[in-house]
Amino acid sequence: MTAFRTVAQLLERGEAPHPALRATEGRPHLTYGALRELARKTVASLNGIGIGRNDRVAIVLPNGPEMAAAFVAIACAATTAPLNPAYREDEFSFYIEDLKAKALVVLKGSETPARAAAQKLGVPILELIPGAAAGDFTLEGGAHAAAAKPGMAEEDDVALVLHTSGTTARPKIVPLSHGNVCASARHIGASLSLTSRDACLNVMPLFHIHGLIAAVLSSLGAGGAVVCTPGFDALRFFRWMDEEKPTWFTAVPTMHQAILSRAERNKEIIERVKLRFIRSSSASLPGPVMEQMEKTFGCPLVESYGMTEASHQMCSNPLEGPRKPGKVGRAAGPEVAIMDDDGTIMPQGGIGEVVIRGPNVTKGYEANPEANAKAFTNGWFRTGDQGMFDEDGFLMLTGRLKELINRGGEKVSPLEVDGVLSAHPAVAQVLCFAIPHPKLGEEVGAAVVLREGSECTERELRDFCAKSLADFKVPRKVVFVPEIPKGATGKLMRIGLAEKLGVTG
Repeated sequence: MTAFRTVAQLLERGEAPHPALRATEGRPHLTYGALRELARKTVASLNGIGIGRNDRVAIVLPNGPEMAAAFVAIACAATTAPLNPAYREDEFSFYIEDLKAKALVVLKGSETPARAAAQKLGVPILELIPGAAAGDFTLEGGAHAAAAKPGMAEEDDVALVLHTSGTTARPKIVPLSHGNVCASARHIGASLSLTSRDACLNVMPLFHIHGLIAAVLSSLGAGGAVVCTPGFDALRFFRWMDEEKPTWFTAVPTMHQAILSRAERNKEIIERVKLRFIRSSSASLPGPVMEQMEKTFGCPLVESYGMTEASHQMCSNPLEGPRKPGKVGRAAGPEVAIMDDDGTIMPQGGIGEVVIRGPNVTKGYEANPEANAKAFTNGWFRTGDQGMFDEDGFLMLTGRLKELINRGGEKVSPLEVDGVLSAHPAVAQVLCFAIPHPKLGEEVGAAVVLREGSECTERELRDFCAKSLADFKVPRKVVFVPEIPKGATGKLMRIGLAEKLGVTG
C-alpha cells in the first residue's frame, strides 16, 4: 500500500467495519467506513457554504470523539484551526481574527465566549450536532455559496494551523500541510509499530499537536482505534483503562506523575489491562519517573521529542532495544543534527542547537519573514533547544536556549538540575527556573512538590544537589509548592515562574 499523503488517504487505511473512534461514555463506536462517509459529507457541506481548500475553520469543541472527528473530517475539505475552549472572549477574538477564519465550529447549545467573538467579527457560526455513534456529527449554519477551491484537500494544502505559545512576543502561526501531518503520523506509527489491533486511550487535549497527531492521526493511519476521553483526569484514568482495554496511551510528564501517584491503589486494573507500551512527549521526563512507570506497568515507556513546527515528532526512544532515561532517543522521522552559532553542523558529542529538516517540518511561519529568517539556516529549522548526540546516536537535550540560566556568565541547564533533584526520595515533582539577580543577572531557583507523607527541608535538598552538581548549579532558593503552575496543555512553564511564585533575587 502506498504511503498516505493527505488526511483523506490516511482514513482509507482502516477496514470499513473496524472501529475508528470510540468514546469512554459507552456510546457505539464509529467505524472506518462511517468516518470516511462523514468526511465526504463534511467536504460537501462546507463546499456548499463557500468553504474549500486552505480556507480556515476555527474549531472550539470539548475534548472527545466529536473533536477528533471534526478535526479529520474538516481537514479533508479546509484548514482546521483548533482553539483551546478555555480561552476568554478577547483571546478568541485575537485568534479568530489573526487566523482570518471563514467559520467557527461550536457544539450546538454550548455556551462559549467564542460565539460572541465570532459574532463581533462577522464570522459565521456552524453548530455541530452529535450523532448516535461516537464522533458522528452534522453541521448546521452558514449561507449557500460556492467554494473557490472545492473537493478533497491535496498534499500541499494546509491541513492544520496552530499558534506557537510565545511567552511575551505575539504568537506565530504555524501552517502544517497534509504532507507534513501525514509524514509525522507515519513516523510515529513506525516508531511504535502501530497496527489495526492497537487502541490509544487519548487523554491529551485535541487543540494541541501532541493529541492531534500522536494519538489521533497516528492511530488512524495504522488502522487502529482512538478511545476519546473528555480530557485528562487522574481520578477516572484507571476506570477508563479497565473499561476500554487500550493497548497504549500518550501523555505529558505531569500526567504520568499524576497517574503514578494513583497506581498503587489500582494494581489489579494494571494487571488486568496489559498495555503494550506507554509514550511520553512534549516535555522532558525525569529518568526516575520513566523507570517507575516501566516497573509499575510492566511495559516499555517510550520517550519522544516533538514540537509544533515538526508536526510533533522528531526523535524517539526505540520501542525494542535500549531506552535511555533522560534522553529523547534517536532521530525518528526528520533528519536531526546539532548546529553551532555559525550555522555549521557539529560532530557527535558537540553541544549546540538542535536543528531538523524533513517532510514533517513546516515550510515556515505565516507572514513572518523576520521569524523565518531566524528560524531557518541552510534549509535546517532551528528548534531553539540545546543538545548533543551520544555515541549511540541518542539525543540529550540540555535545555531551551531561552531557558538556560545565565549565572554571572556560567550557563546552567535547568533540565540537569531537575534530573538531580527528582532523584531525591522525597521529591514528587520539580521545575528549576531563573530568578533575577542584581549582580549575577540570574540565579537558580527550584519549585518542588513533595511526595505525599514526605518531609524535607530546603537545606537538605541543596545539600543533596551539592553532591552531584558544581556549586553554581545548586539552587539558591527552593520553594515548596502544592502544585507547579502549568500551561493550558499540561506543560510546565519555566519562563516567568519566579514572578508567578513571587520569588525575587
